[in-house]
Amino acid sequence: MTKKPIAPEMRRLLRQVTGRRARIVADHIAEHGSITTDELRDRYGYAHPPRAKQDLQEQGIPIETVFVKNAQGRRIAAYRFGDLNAIKKGRFRGRRAFPKGLKESLLETSGAKCAICSTELDPRYLQTDHRVPYIIAGEPDASDLGTTDFQLLCTSCNRAKSWSCEHCPNWAQGKKPSVCLVCYWASPASYDHVATMDIRRLDLSWKGAETSVYDRLVQAAEARSLPLPNFVKATLARAVGERKT
Repeated sequence: MTKKPIAPEMRRLLRQVTGRRARIVADHIAEHGSITTDELRDRYGYAHPPRAKQDLQEQGIPIETVFVKNAQGRRIAAYRFGDLNAIKKGRFRGRRAFPKGLKESLLETSGAKCAICSTELDPRYLQTDHRVPYIIAGEPDASDLGTTDFQLLCTSCNRAKSWSCEHCPNWAQGKKPSVCLVCYWASPASYDHVATMDIRRLDLSWKGAETSVYDRLVQAAEARSLPLPNFVKATLARAVGERKT
């Protein structure tokens, strides 16, 4: 891939990049013109290359994705610096640290539980999350900042949301906050879709004494030679009076 000259404004932005992972991606692209998902995985040890690319985007660096073939002839993604003129107000000005007291406010309004799976956890195990991904809507203005823009997620649900969002058509093109706002990952109690797909989803966890119920579900599913999710769905369908078709 041909290496393009780096504009002075881009160089200024690159000097402001912090964080080891974002710095590595920035320096590699600056030196070689691009970085592939194979290089991120094999050379730098990042099991989730899109996350490394996103780290750089969240610091105000526009990145575009192109596709190339690796040594085995397989089509893979490569990332390079994007057009500075494409920067939208708020979206690429760089992620700010969450305001002091935001997490405490979320704990007061929603309790110490994950917004997705409702698991109650020690607050230190809950992560503050943008309901609408930062890469879609940017950071709310300080004057408009409120707890409704954020939620608390457990690590597992936060990772699941990140993967789903990064593979959503609205993430790849369009980037409409209105689409995200009616997605399961932003409004799990009332939503129209999951990453634009006509899906209904329920994330559950069993904690403490409840794990014995989970164990019995596993045993019952195995006795019927059914995967656990299929067995749970069939059981719930019977509970609300629907027959399996």
